Amino acid sequence: MNKDQAQLRADRVRAFQEELAAVEREGVLTLSDEQRAPLWAHHTRLLATLAEAFDVDVTGEQKQLSWGMRIIAFLGAAAISAAVYFLFHRFWGHLDTAIQVAVLVSAPVLGVVGVQRAARRERTGYFAAIVALVAFACFVLDLAMLGQVFNITPSQNAFLAWAAFALILAYGFDLRLLQIAGILSLMGYLAATVGVWRGCYWLSTGERPEHFIVAGAFIFGLSFIPHRGFTAFPGAYRLFGLLAVLIAILVLGNWGAGSTLPLHPKTVEHLYQVAGFVVSGVVIWAGVRQHWPGTTNLGSTFFAIFLYTKFFDWWWDWMPRYLFFLVLGLVAILLLLVLKRLRATSRGAMP
Repeated sequence: MNKDQAQLRADRVRAFQEELAAVEREGVLTLSDEQRAPLWAHHTRLLATLAEAFDVDVTGEQKQLSWGMRIIAFLGAAAISAAVYFLFHRFWGHLDTAIQVAVLVSAPVLGVVGVQRAARRERTGYFAAIVALVAFACFVLDLAMLGQVFNITPSQNAFLAWAAFALILAYGFDLRLLQIAGILSLMGYLAATVGVWRGCYWLSTGERPEHFIVAGAFIFGLSFIPHRGFTAFPGAYRLFGLLAVLIAILVLGNWGAGSTLPLHPKTVEHLYQVAGFVVSGVVIWAGVRQHWPGTTNLGSTFFAIFLYTKFFDWWWDWMPRYLFFLVLGLVAILLLLVLKRLRATSRGAMP
């Protein structure tokens, strides 16, 4: 059992206790003292064991505090990373080349050692995440500064090195924040590499959104690789992979000149507008069928964005503003009714 599974078990215990109290208040079921005592004692021991072994949240208040701690950990890591960056640049010109190389090589190594020590001493992983993000920032700065010191030609391969470093830390210490950093770095490498294969300069890959469709599809495919012990990692691959694909389609649906297809820009825009509805619809269907809530929400959001964007193109110039927003509101209500129908159908009940 990992921390995610332990948290899920603790949530089930608390939900069971709340539901049992509710049915007893409604007079549906009443347990005797002989039945209640061993059950309550078992749940108390179980929650205490899970909290001791995995530091899970056993109350709603603890969950709220955990979210606040995650946000604070991220902000703290970002602040310390910025401090390291400005510290390097403050004293960099006063150091010899040998000292510069020694500092650059040792900084990420010391960061990894710090992550290992923090993970051993503090089970929640908040301090380990802070140190890991700082180590990742040192590694990024390391490659950038070493390139300047030795006059190395920049390339997209740096993104691959960043991705490898971040994902090694993520899988080594179960750090989702580093997994996200690794996903973004890997996506940048894949998109830039596709651009290089097509004859583009790697820094110009952002001018061709179709390259990110390929990268996003690859990232999405990584979610189907078995992740034993890392139950939350596949969801991140799905979310960021599909997000890259849908954003690229949205951009191309309104900027056909950025496409590499040998078609007129307006034709490209129409093709990607249709593709946006199709892809977001498939994403919704897959999310519902596979029980992926994040995927379903992402598909629903982009389906509404594609629809509203099309309405803007059709009606904004000639329709009165009050009527335009009234139509948008009515369409939102229609979408709610459709999604309600789908939800009722998925649980085998009539709406």
